[in-house]
Amino acid sequence: MKTFIVLLRGINVGGNNILPMKELVSLLEENNYQKVTTYIQSGNVVLQSEKKPINIGSLIESKFGFKPDILILNKKEFLKASKNNPFEDTIGNQLHFLFCKELPSPDLNKIEALISATEEYCIIGKVVYMHAPEGIGRSKLSVKFEKCLGVSATGRNLNTVNKLVGMVELID
Repeated sequence: MKTFIVLLRGINVGGNNILPMKELVSLLEENNYQKVTTYIQSGNVVLQSEKKPINIGSLIESKFGFKPDILILNKKEFLKASKNNPFEDTIGNQLHFLFCKELPSPDLNKIEALISATEEYCIIGKVVYMHAPEGIGRSKLSVKFEKCLGVSATGRNLNTVNKLVGMVELID
């Protein structure tokens, strides 16, 4: 069995795309996924499967009536993203990992126009690390970063990434 991290985007936000994690776990287990665990209500799933899960969006759509954007990383990819963090001494809620579906093609002019004097970012492969010491909620860049990157992405803060790393290590 291989371990995968499934990141669902845009669920349980503002009363839209409601997806109870307990029901999601049951749905995935009924469809032969093993050791399914979730973390918080924002769509973080760790599971095991013989091959890369490709039908999760369709399963959710058939049961809950909407199909969320989903990004799936294998254990190696996820642990590498965590290890490559260039902002090691950053507080967990001040650092966001943007996991991109494809290699980003950043528009540096747009990024420079939006980034504040205290913010930093680094792109390593398909992961963008964004340090926002004044808070991600106050960042003009964080709101438009995906458009600046030119690819679909989903973000998780360092606290969530660290929790998922722990879950991945426990599952094996």
